[in-house]
Amino acid sequence: RKVNDPPLCNHQSRSSASWYVPVEGCIVQLPDGFHKWPSPWPARLSDIPPSLPSSGPDAEESFRKDTVHWSSLISEVYMSGGFNVNWSSVRNVVDMNAGYGGFAAALIDEPLWVMNVVPVDQPDTLSVIMDRGLIGVYHDWCESFNTYPRSYDLLHASFLFRNLTSRCGVIEVAAEMDRILRPGGYLLIQDDSETLKRIAPLLKSLHWSVSVLRDQFVVCKKGFWRPSVS
Repeated sequence: RKVNDPPLCNHQSRSSASWYVPVEGCIVQLPDGFHKWPSPWPARLSDIPPSLPSSGPDAEESFRKDTVHWSSLISEVYMSGGFNVNWSSVRNVVDMNAGYGGFAAALIDEPLWVMNVVPVDQPDTLSVIMDRGLIGVYHDWCESFNTYPRSYDLLHASFLFRNLTSRCGVIEVAAEMDRILRPGGYLLIQDDSETLKRIAPLLKSLHWSVSVLRDQFVVCKKGFWRPSVS
């Protein structure tokens, strides 16, 4: 360009940050590797994303392992009869801690769609999710989640609760999940046993059916309970 206006963004800054940061009047530079069109859909789901963080030598291997992990977990665990999830009733899904988007990618053959959420206090992987052809947003789970114009059929939270910031706790997030999940909807949680021991009683107090499986999963179904009028 003859005139550097607006300028290119500083590589040292988190150019894709969107939460409590001032808007910069600059153009985000494309990362190395953006020199060709992405693979056709759905091959791009499993291709190495150009925006994959390259801070470590094992980034590509980590991405591949994550893809295999979620493919196995979905087919061998989440879709198994022991989880008692009626997947035929599930259309709208939120992955509350999406990472690379492996959960959504593993469900690509199912008749549903997944909103991938990257918590603002977790590694910034939203560009990786977008490169895979998936959709996603940043969000701070200490605040309300914009669900307009729908509620969701299933919420998925993998190791979300143990990483909550000090600004809020499990109670606040549980109340928000109760708000955005439709009656009859499902919640799937994977976390360590100590975290599950704190979460399960709280969800039962909301009159949800709660099952703890394999000491690392909680499967919940939201009921139709409403406070009685005295």
